[in-house]
Amino acid sequence: MTDSPTTSGSSSPAGRSRRRAAPAQRSSGRAAPAKAPATKAPATKAAGPRAPGPRVAAARAASSATVNRGASKAASARRTTPNRPASSTAAAAAASPSRPATLAIDIGGTGLKASVLDLKGRLLADRVRVATTYPVTPLQMVDQVVKLVQPLPAADRASVGFPGVVRRGHILTAPHFVTKSGPGTTIVKELVTQWTGFDLAGVLSSRLGIDVRVANDADLQGWAVVSGSGLEMVVTLGTGVGTALFADGKLAPHLELAHAPFRKGETYNEQLGDAALKKIGPAKWRKRVLEAIATFDTLVNYDHLYLGGGNARHMAGHTDPSVTIVDNVAGILGGIKLWELGGH
Repeated sequence: MTDSPTTSGSSSPAGRSRRRAAPAQRSSGRAAPAKAPATKAPATKAAGPRAPGPRVAAARAASSATVNRGASKAASARRTTPNRPASSTAAAAAASPSRPATLAIDIGGTGLKASVLDLKGRLLADRVRVATTYPVTPLQMVDQVVKLVQPLPAADRASVGFPGVVRRGHILTAPHFVTKSGPGTTIVKELVTQWTGFDLAGVLSSRLGIDVRVANDADLQGWAVVSGSGLEMVVTLGTGVGTALFADGKLAPHLELAHAPFRKGETYNEQLGDAALKKIGPAKWRKRVLEAIATFDTLVNYDHLYLGGGNARHMAGHTDPSVTIVDNVAGILGGIKLWELGGH
């Protein structure tokens, strides 16, 4: 398990200003975003925009997957089904891949996604995707994943991002998958029993015939986007909410902050998940996200925040320069880091 490094610096306002002044020296490749709404908007930080890490920049150029602020509709259009042929970029990479090849799987509450990456982070095939079905037992999930990846090129190893607490490849919590019909529906005790402690890495490895590593999906996405300098936080906005913390590029022990109380007696997960977005609409939902960002800033004192997940696109133009919006493809691209750096 990766230990959490100790960070230094005063907790006073002056100390925070000194600590966050360093990122401003980086060159900015983005235009300044529009001002956030006045209501409950997080305070503007001294830090300027931060460019993504070198691995993401290389992967973005090779795979044409946009990993930057404001996920565009064009990026969404690149999400493929198993029957769609690989893009010319992926085909070119597949012609001369650098080994080992990594099968990267992103298990989500709404969909299951996968692709294969070479050692340089280039996609060897376009992503494949299927919808997540409910109710779902661990073994049914394994069956769905195995079927999903069948059209993809052969890989030497696999990495899996999972929306819950994972330790040494075993599932400790699976908040989406212990429900009858998905997040927000009745919890099924039998599913809780089956998912708790399930050796997802071991069972998938046996079924796929390759070594498999599993990590929390927000941790995995963070590895693809953090710069490796300072205290960086990743928040994913999708079916639910995920969080990850990195200190100078090192993954901190995973905390399920999304399940902590947020507002009106509900958690971040309940207030900011996809069900809440659909219920109250983007405008009100954005105000909640900005309030959450301000709360995370006070709680964590991060130097930079990355917003990922499928719903992060709704925040484009509504955050200050201390926040970078990243495309959901980062959940795939972080797969190599899991093998380079290990997980919990």
